[in-house]
Amino acid sequence: MTETVAAVGETTKASIFDTLSQFKIGDISLSSLLAAVLTFVICLIVIKIITGVANRMLGKSKKLDNTLRGFVTSAIKAVLWVIAAIIVANALGINTSSLVALVSVVGLALSLSVQNILSNLFSGLTLLVTKPFAAGDFVEVAGKMGIVKTVGLFYTQLDTLDNVAVSIPNSDVTASAVNNYSREDLRRVDRTFCTSYENTTDEVKAAIAEAIGKDARILSEPAPFVRLLDYKGSTVEYVVRVWCKGSDYWDVYFDLNENVRESFAAHGVNFSYEHMNVHIVEK
Repeated sequence: MTETVAAVGETTKASIFDTLSQFKIGDISLSSLLAAVLTFVICLIVIKIITGVANRMLGKSKKLDNTLRGFVTSAIKAVLWVIAAIIVANALGINTSSLVALVSVVGLALSLSVQNILSNLFSGLTLLVTKPFAAGDFVEVAGKMGIVKTVGLFYTQLDTLDNVAVSIPNSDVTASAVNNYSREDLRRVDRTFCTSYENTTDEVKAAIAEAIGKDARILSEPAPFVRLLDYKGSTVEYVVRVWCKGSDYWDVYFDLNENVRESFAAHGVNFSYEHMNVHIVEK
C-alpha cells in the first residue's frame, strides 16, 4: 500500500513538472525562464566578485588617481554586463549569434564615429598613468606654455602667463614633446653677450663675474660658467651659464641682463653688434 502511494506521488510530481515545463510565455518556456533567472543571479554574483577584485587591485596602485579608477571600473562593468546579457539570452533559447554580430557592428560604428573622442580618451589615460606633468607644473606642450590647471580624460588645461585658459586635446599632448620646467628643483640660465674686439677677455669676464656676484639667488654650486664662445665679424661672443632655483628663473634671467649692462658700463666694456667698417684711403 505504501509503495503504491509513493508511486502515485512520484507520478503526480512528474505530471506537475511536465505541465510547468510545457507552460510558455510566448516562445519562452517556464523552464528556460527559470534557467535564465538562475543564470542571471550567477552572472550578478560573478560581476560583483570581479569588480570587487578590480577595485582592490586598482586601489593598491599609486599611479592611478580616483578619476582613472572610476573610469576603469565603469568600463569593466559595462563589458561584463554585455557578456552577461548574451549569456542570459542564450539561456532563454534566443539565438545569440545575431546578437553578437549586432553588438560587433554597433561597436565598430560607434568607434568610427567617436574615434577622435576615443583618441583623446586613451591619450588622457596615458597621461594619467605616465604622469609627465601634474597640476601646478609649468610646462611647454603642443606649442603652448603655461601652468597646468587640470589633466582630464579628454583635455589638458593650461593657464598661460598672460592668464588665458587654454584647453589642449590630450591626443595633441601625447603626440608632442613635453618640456616640464617644474620637475627639477634647479634650472640653468643661459645668456650670450656680444662685446667689442677692443675689450680684452679678462676685462669682459671680470665685468660679468661682478654682475653675477650681485645676485644672491645665483648658486655657487654648480659654479657659474663664463667663457669666450666665438669670434664674429664685428663682435666677440661670451657665453654665460648660471644656476638658480626653478622658481627664481625668470627673475634671475632679467636681472642678469640688467646687471651685466651696468657692470659693462662701469668697467668700460662696450657692447657690440654686427656692422661694417669702411676705410677711405686717399691717394
